[in-house]
Amino acid sequence: MPLGILAAMPQELEHVLRDVGSDDVSHSGGRTYHRGRLHGVECVATLSRVGKVAAAATAMHLILEFGVREIVFTGVAGALAPGLRVGDVVVADALIQHDLDARPLFPRFEAPLLGVARFSADPARCDRSLRACRAFLEEDLPSAIDPPVRQRFGLSAPAARAGLIASGDRFITSRTDKAALRSILPDAACVEMEGAAVAQVGFEHGVPVTVIRTISDAADDSAPGDFGAFLEEVAAEYARGILARLLPSAPAPSG
Repeated sequence: MPLGILAAMPQELEHVLRDVGSDDVSHSGGRTYHRGRLHGVECVATLSRVGKVAAAATAMHLILEFGVREIVFTGVAGALAPGLRVGDVVVADALIQHDLDARPLFPRFEAPLLGVARFSADPARCDRSLRACRAFLEEDLPSAIDPPVRQRFGLSAPAARAGLIASGDRFITSRTDKAALRSILPDAACVEMEGAAVAQVGFEHGVPVTVIRTISDAADDSAPGDFGAFLEEVAAEYARGILARLLPSAPAPSG
């Protein structure tokens, strides 16, 4: 049974796809699925596209058509928790849909008819992912990303932590929206647009989901104008390097 690898944007997955290097490519639902081996692990890698519906549909296809045993989602997020900086990494220990509100029929944030608002990650997988992220940041980052790039984006001793990740179909880019989100979810570490939807699909099908997010901005008016460059020059290298550390048979990166 293969491992499913997802990212929302092409830049976040491009280096990983090069490492997979597979000619076994299929197309369905406007998506391209690359089946091969990554560091010795059988996998299927594809773009979820952006947003909860797109991500959930892709996750469902990975489970039903490819029979993936688990899903790893990599990509970027905006920081919510104080102290998180650009270049830090958050591994989800739980995920929640911050824009899901079916009151008065169901409590706020609760997935209707499931009785679940926070989709918890498997603790062992969360811990293993956190260790992989820390190993990449501490040992591999200097060779993975050139000093001028690290300086341009202010990547100074980035750290990894576990935390609650909030997902919703809005790109949070204002201090007002960020403050509102923090007021309703004060313990959320960061915000993105796909993870909790994939986690719900995994929950319903008994497939573990790991979400790993690189902090690209502060989810406010200070969000960088060179977001595309960050995806290509930083996020892509993070995804590649973290997966190299995470997958069971991955060799130590040689730089």
